[in-house]
Amino acid sequence: MTTEPILITGVGKRLGQYLANNFLDRGISVIGTYRNETESLLQLKKKDATLLKCDLYNDADIESLIENVTRNCGGIRAIIHNASDWLSDSAELASLKIIKRMMQVHVNAPYLLNFGLAPLLMNTQHSHADIIHIGDYVSSCGSKKHVAYAASKAGQDNLTYSFSSKFAPKVKVNSLSPSLILFNHEDDDEYKKKTLKKSLMGREGGCAEFQSAIDYILNSEYITGRILPLDGGRHLK
Repeated sequence: MTTEPILITGVGKRLGQYLANNFLDRGISVIGTYRNETESLLQLKKKDATLLKCDLYNDADIESLIENVTRNCGGIRAIIHNASDWLSDSAELASLKIIKRMMQVHVNAPYLLNFGLAPLLMNTQHSHADIIHIGDYVSSCGSKKHVAYAASKAGQDNLTYSFSSKFAPKVKVNSLSPSLILFNHEDDDEYKKKTLKKSLMGREGGCAEFQSAIDYILNSEYITGRILPLDGGRHLK
């Protein structure tokens, strides 16, 4: 394993789990955060991932995470802000609780982690360190059903601009803006068929495509302050 780990938030399922396994299989150390215990975490433990329970809705948990990582690491190679939540809202359901939750996990938590772990990023032995925010296609166009979610993802995009300026040139900061990367298990065929029509490619991007985009950013010596689309040409439909 490499001495400087990649910190990935939300490794308990889906894309976070895939990223963590992929990096570990390539001999790259991973610190993964999770909110709830899942069977999938056992596989990561067997591969010697460092797994830290952290509820990103709890500021005290975030502070403890920063203290723990700082105490045990001399430097970190990257932070990948993968953890996310997706709450819908409507005229009937809209509430201060929903917008607070969306802003907490997509803006407040990355903000605190970026500042709190900045010394470790700056101390990397690599040519540069990276911060990657995992955003969403709706951050640029809004959403009728997920107003708070889309607004919080737009706020996260703005963190990319600010932190890239603040931490350059030692730390590159970018964001991925994905759409239709991976269906949920509960999505039915009708929903899938309707959703696939929204992009030019007409298919899921898939985990491997997502990993390739992450690797592109990590391997680049130059790109920073960018929101990179990963949407199968959805913007042209």
